[in-house]
Amino acid sequence: MVALISKPHRQNSHFAYKRLLWQIGLVATSLGFCFVPTLGIMRQALTAERIYASYSVVERSISVAALEKYAREGILDDELAVYAQYVNPQQLAQLRRVLLTRIELTPVAVAQFLYTPQGIILLERLGQIVQTEARQPGFYAIRSALILAAATPDGLTLLNVLRQFPTRSIRIDLARSLRIAEQLERLVNQTRQAITLVQQDAVNAANAQPPLDFRQLPDLRERGPFSWNQQTLTLSDPRRDRRFLADIYLPLNLEKPAPVIVISHGLGSDRTSFIYLATQLASYGFAVVVPEHPGSNAEQLRSLLLGVAAEVAQPNEFINRPLDVRYLLNELERLRLSDARFRNINVQQVGVIGQSFGGYTALALAGAPLNFEQLQQDCTRLQDSSLWNVSLLLQCRALELPITGYVLRDPRVKAAIAINPITSSVFGEASIRQITVPVMIVSGSADTIAPTLAEQIRPFSWLTSPDKYLAVIVGATHFSTIGEPTPGSEPIAVPPQVIGPTPEVARSYISALSVPFFQTYINNLPQYRPYLSSAYAQAVSETLLPLSLVRSLSSSELRQFFR
Repeated sequence: MVALISKPHRQNSHFAYKRLLWQIGLVATSLGFCFVPTLGIMRQALTAERIYASYSVVERSISVAALEKYAREGILDDELAVYAQYVNPQQLAQLRRVLLTRIELTPVAVAQFLYTPQGIILLERLGQIVQTEARQPGFYAIRSALILAAATPDGLTLLNVLRQFPTRSIRIDLARSLRIAEQLERLVNQTRQAITLVQQDAVNAANAQPPLDFRQLPDLRERGPFSWNQQTLTLSDPRRDRRFLADIYLPLNLEKPAPVIVISHGLGSDRTSFIYLATQLASYGFAVVVPEHPGSNAEQLRSLLLGVAAEVAQPNEFINRPLDVRYLLNELERLRLSDARFRNINVQQVGVIGQSFGGYTALALAGAPLNFEQLQQDCTRLQDSSLWNVSLLLQCRALELPITGYVLRDPRVKAAIAINPITSSVFGEASIRQITVPVMIVSGSADTIAPTLAEQIRPFSWLTSPDKYLAVIVGATHFSTIGEPTPGSEPIAVPPQVIGPTPEVARSYISALSVPFFQTYINNLPQYRPYLSSAYAQAVSETLLPLSLVRSLSSSELRQFFR
């Protein structure tokens, strides 16, 4: 069933879950790595006085008071001065900022997240590094300190978390910390090497192509020739007892039916997150449909923060998201036959573009099945794996689904673009190799949520389709391509360093790449193919966020590069 709404209800909230996870994780992880938990029913008047860092039989300590004096007054007392000689002034200044940086989260929001499955896994990992005075895992103490810090007038700062830690001593397992730091260093180095490989391949490919002056061709970052109107559909799927909204952008005065592009938002976002892209594609003659996925949207996050919902997203969202798109396409086909306003759309030629969880959705619709074998292999050892792939906290929730042969592919989907997708465990190599339609994967080198090497570069090398593309935006984060929210609409304030530099440039790249990709593979217009080249990416690339585009990168190349 479908109904039309003249004025859409918009939530205007973007990347909220991932930002919540990042913000809490920042304080919690800082607790484990700055070196500078067992809790009774009632809070005792007991707070941490010293931080001990132990490595084998060697142990060093520093008082919380010394850290507080330096943070608040900039004074290095004799105790802290002993350690200060091993770092430079910039690092000292950074320590002071980290200790005092306040994250604006309510105690309810912090508690709600820390009691979710993702929050529990994060605490279990950190609790192995940050321990109580009795050398017990710091799970409960860390959770207590984070919630209590958020409830005090000083708010959620690292210094306040240290003050609220409910034992007199905080013990840091330095050996574990160093192992994790080594993992991070290795990951950073491998990622840097992989990105260098992509950039080198892109330069070589551009040099091998016949010279083409893209300044003489239309600039696809600019609006296309078509005007459009926007309507909102209310859809009700009785089989799943699921009701959701979708905005549709219909180009006007077309000579032939418009192919359909579906945009799938990420976790904690909504259907307004990619308005800039929806209107851009509509101006080039595509009928663009943007569903809002209930259960993994901004409203779900608000419910979590208010204590109404118990989870960031339920595991069945891995199934419901692709089925939302399938049901939406079915309803559009029905409307095409019954409503004159929708007669000029072609529901048999569909492209999907999604970001993050939406990237998963796009690849699932393109033909990648859920890979329970890979999930079992990766997620059973999750506690011992690195802290650095946050997306596994979401991917591993899929293991809670009944293990059966879900059919999520839709044959009407002829091409897909996945921006910052989560892929490594929920699909793995075996599932990615089953995709046969054209695919473009877009990655940001500074993505700390879905790390570029594990979640995009390696998965790209698994693709077997001859029409595959990897776009790497150096310096872009997990949030760089998401549209700007309405001021004041965000449930959690976004620090600029989380969004990354010049997000408007990253958004322009998405417009510049998605238009020719879908014109080539959905609209069957070969004149747009020259835009899908390393030379074109080089032509539109800007210094602050360099863009590289390649069409091939084998797993053997990656392995050889890491020797």
